[in-house]
Amino acid sequence: MDATSDYTHDYIDGFGRYISDSPSSYHAAAEAAMRLEEAGFARRGESEEWDGASGRFFVVRDGAIVAWIQPEGAGPTTPFRILGAHTDSPGFKLKPKPTTGSHGWLQAGVEVYGGPLLNSWLDRELELAGRIVTVDGTEHLVRTGPFLRIPQLAIHLDREVNDGLKLDRQKHLSPVFGVGDASEADLLGHLAAVAGLEATDVAGYDILTADTAAPARFGLDAALFAAGRMDNLSSVYAGLRALLEAPYDAGHISVLAAFDHEELGSQSRSGASGPLLDDILTRIGAGLGASVGQRLQAYAESWCVSADAGHAVHPNYPERHDPVNHPVAGGGPLLKINANQRYTTDAHGAALWARLCAAAGVDYQEFVSNNMVPCGSTIGPLTATRLGIRVVDVGVPLLSMHSARELVHVDDPVALSAAIGGFFAGA
Repeated sequence: MDATSDYTHDYIDGFGRYISDSPSSYHAAAEAAMRLEEAGFARRGESEEWDGASGRFFVVRDGAIVAWIQPEGAGPTTPFRILGAHTDSPGFKLKPKPTTGSHGWLQAGVEVYGGPLLNSWLDRELELAGRIVTVDGTEHLVRTGPFLRIPQLAIHLDREVNDGLKLDRQKHLSPVFGVGDASEADLLGHLAAVAGLEATDVAGYDILTADTAAPARFGLDAALFAAGRMDNLSSVYAGLRALLEAPYDAGHISVLAAFDHEELGSQSRSGASGPLLDDILTRIGAGLGASVGQRLQAYAESWCVSADAGHAVHPNYPERHDPVNHPVAGGGPLLKINANQRYTTDAHGAALWARLCAAAGVDYQEFVSNNMVPCGSTIGPLTATRLGIRVVDVGVPLLSMHSARELVHVDDPVALSAAIGGFFAGA
């Protein structure tokens, strides 16, 4: 890959726009749906009857989206090639009765969502984004633009702060959004107005914070890229772009499955531990006349590439990484390996990934954790356990994962999408 090429520039520019348009998982799914519809994919409702017709389709369930290409000639045992990713990112979620305040400041009551790098969220202009549901059950997406800030205590009032910052999640992380008397303010009413609603219309909401700083390229040859939510919109966008460019007659059914709630453990109706992917694949199989046995035959020949961001070696903390395996930024996407199956990669998965990267003309790197540093996990083990489909875990190497703003080399997302394109093409 070439950080200065026109293709890389186009890809990263599109990736940055997707991040900017996706401040919440609900926006990420809606934005993907819009791009799929523009490309000719048809939305399917889960409460509707499906036939077995060939075509390009997608389903949105809350903050998750599943899209697929069903070619002419697909039958009951046609295998699936699935790219699995997730739409959510760590941050803060708005609590009930969200308007709070202290000493003349108006503040928002928030709850920590997932495992954010807390100090990275201080002193940034944040927005509120997500969905509001009215009494009649209608869903409205909403985003405020810059609206909130979690102010850090000045060094003059905490002289030892540079020797170690400890944040109380209840006391120190309530963002400010104005001044005045909290009893006279109405944060929920403001959100309703932004959505074109009355405060009395709001029956429920799922609203999260997002950093509003624009994605940016910088550094030598503008080879570095910083943005929020690259864990894991880097994989969602790579899969979306690859699916939009995928062939229609590849001999398998190409699927993009972007789940919600991975940062919470995936245990929801739209998470990878839930029934979403199984529901979709079962209905596709039923439309093709598949018996239970034939559906299992299809699964036996299927693959899932679980794509989620991983760690590049940190130049200031190399001792936190495996002493031998040091994946670097710009060295290609990661093949993620863990002996305890926190990642699902095995010998067959490694061979598949080697073939895909070779066919795409891109390099890849192996990632394994330091034995003294606990390993995270992905949707990969959950998908393998639920469906019995073979799974391999991959992703782009980042610095500052779970920060409000993460860092990647521009070549790595481009290479990941190229390899996924080969996966959908049947390489």
